Amino acid sequence: MGSLGQKGISGWPNTAHGLPLVLDAKEPDMNRRQTVIALAACATLFAIALPSVAHAEVSADQGPPFRTTSDASATNLMLMGYDPVAYFKVNDAVVGDPANQSDFMGVTWRFSSAENQAEFLRSPETYMPQFGGFCSNGINYAVPWGAGGGPNTWRIYRGKLYVFGGQSSRDQFEMETELNLQRAHQYWTSEIADSNPLVVRYKRLIFRVPHYKSDAALQAEWEAKRAAGSLPVMPGQPQVVPAAP
Repeated sequence: MGSLGQKGISGWPNTAHGLPLVLDAKEPDMNRRQTVIALAACATLFAIALPSVAHAEVSADQGPPFRTTSDASATNLMLMGYDPVAYFKVNDAVVGDPANQSDFMGVTWRFSSAENQAEFLRSPETYMPQFGGFCSNGINYAVPWGAGGGPNTWRIYRGKLYVFGGQSSRDQFEMETELNLQRAHQYWTSEIADSNPLVVRYKRLIFRVPHYKSDAALQAEWEAKRAAGSLPVMPGQPQVVPAAP
């Protein structure tokens, strides 16, 4: 992804799978509850105590949290500094210019031209990424983390921008795009949009969603489908989700 915005990334992995923190299913319920309460409390204190993490996940004055990074000229930078309008206008990830940036909903948006900046300010909801700029595949598992927006880590589905923490996250998401979109929107609305994302993340790293699969399992599934030529979106092909259902 280059050096853009890396200083503000909190160091979390790019995807929401394959993590070692799993409670034994045979552990007594009381111990499980105590563990969850303790971890949730630690997560809350962690979010309050560490400014670097706060910079990575910003709660807007009004509205949902955002996933941001920082560089020399912005501390709460959306989309790692990429131009949100350019995805729609030129179908590419274009680095924004610090000379053309605006604050909106408590975070900073950067643009490759003054024209794109003005277009965004006229209709911000048209160009803002879904799920506050968190990795869409992470939200599919109710785990908010991962910043995206650079080459091969974004996609426009039905006129809306979705970003991913890495190309493999996007590949895995697109094995079942329609179902994963439905799940992601459900978890975003019910668990994340009105909550502290760090606390939700810790909870869902312990109590995983019913459809959870590890990174290794997902990657093996993707490789098998690629070898068989049965991926819904084969490498090199344009995305296939139509403009309307």
